[in-house]
Amino acid sequence: MNQNSANIFKFNFPGLRYWLTAFAVIWLLGAIGLGWLVKSFFILVGVIVLAPVIAFIGFRWWLKRNLVEDQCPVCSYEFVGFDRTQFQCPSCGENLKIDKGHFERLTPPGTIDVEAVEVQVSRLED
Repeated sequence: MNQNSANIFKFNFPGLRYWLTAFAVIWLLGAIGLGWLVKSFFILVGVIVLAPVIAFIGFRWWLKRNLVEDQCPVCSYEFVGFDRTQFQCPSCGENLKIDKGHFERLTPPGTIDVEAVEVQVSRLED
């Protein structure tokens, strides 16, 4: 006769004892009037799980509103900067600021910024 025949009807659930114990503790706390403790624990776990997701979505929204991609007005090097900040161009070193979504040169008061235009020369015959 097979000595292991009694093991056929034996179920092996390694995590079942943990879940039954947890369920019994929760049921006991609810039965004696401490259900608020169980509810506050589940709310705390929910906040811990949802807070990073909400923070990640909020950070992406903030970046989308505050990052500006444009070209340097001096050397036309394209790069990214934060809105309403002052910085130097990584290519030419010109001091820049971001105003209304575009890079502008940061010049001292009273400086007149001009742009040179190339003019074609034609000779007049006498």
